[in-house]
Amino acid sequence: MASNKQREFVKGTAPHRRTESDYLGVLLDAVTLDEWREVVNGALQAAKEGDATARAWLTQYLIGKPGANTPTPLNVVVQQWSGSDPVASRLAQPIIDREMFPSLHTNDEWEDKIRAMVAAELEQKQAIPKAQEIPVKVAATKDSAE
Repeated sequence: MASNKQREFVKGTAPHRRTESDYLGVLLDAVTLDEWREVVNGALQAAKEGDATARAWLTQYLIGKPGANTPTPLNVVVQQWSGSDPVASRLAQPIIDREMFPSLHTNDEWEDKIRAMVAAELEQKQAIPKAQEIPVKVAATKDSAE
């Protein structure tokens, strides 16, 4: 006997579920690309004038923080001599695995469908408005009061 009720994957509601993406969405809405360009140009100018903090901030975004498993100089030289590219190898590995072991990937589409259904259900159960729906309070300035 089949039930007409739609299957639920997530129990209950999530009225207070705030995620990093919610906060990032508000940030992206508030800071225009032109304003961000001014910030970056200011940091660049400060770095050129010797500001170590500005230099470190720019470095973090331009080349990233060094990870715990950074290659040793010897590994880099060997990779260059051999012509291997670790990034290309890492990106190609899932494709290679899919071709070599197709039986391990027969349910990939089904898994993606379940993930999409759970994500949609979470979004539906959230009682938090999306970033573009959040009212923004603007403080009255001297010019706007006149």
